[in-house]
Amino acid sequence: MVETSVVKRPLPRWLRVLRVLAIAWLVKLGLSVALYAWVRMSDIEKLELNDATRAELSKTVPGKFVRGRDGVTYYEIAGPDSLPLVVLAAGSSVPGYIWQPTFDSLKANGYHVMRYDYLGRGWSDRPDTLLTQDVYVQQLSDLLDSLHVTKPITLAGLSYGGTVITSFAAQHPRRVAALAYFDPAIVQPRPFPWYMKWDELADLLMQLDSRNWAKGQSSGFLHPEKFPDWPERYVPQMRYKGFRRGRLLANEANAETDMRPVLEEVGKYPRPVLVVWGKQDPTVPFSRSEPLMKALPHAKLVPVDSAGHLPQWEQPAVTHTALFAFLKENAAPKK
Repeated sequence: MVETSVVKRPLPRWLRVLRVLAIAWLVKLGLSVALYAWVRMSDIEKLELNDATRAELSKTVPGKFVRGRDGVTYYEIAGPDSLPLVVLAAGSSVPGYIWQPTFDSLKANGYHVMRYDYLGRGWSDRPDTLLTQDVYVQQLSDLLDSLHVTKPITLAGLSYGGTVITSFAAQHPRRVAALAYFDPAIVQPRPFPWYMKWDELADLLMQLDSRNWAKGQSSGFLHPEKFPDWPERYVPQMRYKGFRRGRLLANEANAETDMRPVLEEVGKYPRPVLVVWGKQDPTVPFSRSEPLMKALPHAKLVPVDSAGHLPQWEQPAVTHTALFAFLKENAAPKK
């Protein structure tokens, strides 16, 4: 019997390359699935924000809730109803607590003052809709109407709040007696990544990015070491479903918005304007005050030395002295 041996021929080069690519693709797919599962399992957005949870929140938070066209708004108000109202509009993602020193100071000095959370932030609803400037204007308008506020208000905006108060003043000029800008961020057009319009991918990327959001809030301070608990204050709102989505919808809604022409139109209105700006602001540099002041010819600029993006926290005496002097001329408590 003659034995025969089978000689194995090597695979063609193109087939070997194809096999390597197939194995690499499968490994990549497996890692992607594992990453997706890990991210989903570690998601801290687990709580619902509804009437039941708001009833529980009402036991621990000092503010109240009111329903408007686009959802429920959380607000806190203090002071005599007979006085003109000072409204504090927050930044892009930090809710009303960012105004704590100013709110407390105004309250202690007898002013009628209110702060509130934007839709998508804090304890306010998270509607699944683009959070345009019209939505924010409608939210504040609904809030003022629900409180039967008919007198013109003093409207103060911090950071992104500068854009919100500009939008409101443009649409409701007779409702605004005075404007106060604190380190304002005036929205300008910017690219919005096309892939962020894919809901599942966008949420996955936002969830990965959100792991740095709380810690990143400290970057606005000139001396973050003086506020060690600042990141912890940001976390509670992140536990309610829709927070990441709200930030995404706000970013998408503002991507093609240019508020500079609107700011110039608001600047033509003959009302008092105050601008307070931390000179060492790393978030919205003080150099941006120059074009802002050109757009607001009636404004008074108060530079605050030794302060970053939040002068009301780092230099409250200087900041609130300027604010009280401004209000004394426009919304002083009547003795």
